[in-house]
This record gives sequence, structure tokens and C-alpha cells, in this order.
Amino acid sequence: MASVYILYSESLDKHYTGSCKEIEFRIHQHLNNDLEGFTGRAHDWQLYFLAEGLNYGQARRIENHIKKMKSRKYLENLKKYPEIIEKLEEKYRG
Repeated sequence: MASVYILYSESLDKHYTGSCKEIEFRIHQHLNNDLEGFTGRAHDWQLYFLAEGLNYGQARRIENHIKKMKSRKYLENLKKYPEIIEKLEEKYRG
């Protein structure tokens, strides 16, 4: 199974959206700065949002949908209103 996750860095005041098959391993990589690139810029990443139990293609499509929204308010609403992610899971199920 796959997951979609959003991390937040207070020092950067930025969010990072990703998807993966092994969520615990991937989060560990981000939190321990084992990755170069955007998340390597900060050391205070926190898990902001997590949707689990998806197939990998579905997780990738939801990740891309979230990124295309380019909206902090949308990210806040994902966390606040679980029905949004439920609708995305249904939309990208196939």
C-alpha cells in the first residue's frame, strides 16, 4: 500500500507534499536529512497530513492534484475536512 503525506517546516514556513510505498522509511529519511533537495534545507520537518492505504498510482495522482492546487488554504482544508481526501481517493481510484 502507498501513502500521500505533507510535511511542514516552521523555520521555512513551507509545506512539502510527497507520496511513497514505505511511509515510515520515507518520513525517517526526511526527518534525518538523508535526502538532498528541498527537504534538506530544514531540520524541523513535522508530519502535517497523512493519507494511507492507497495503491501507488492513486497516491501519485493525489500527490500531483495537491501540488497543482498550489494553495496553503487547500492544505489546511485537507487536514480540517477529511471528506476532501475521501473524494480524492474516490476520484483517483481507477
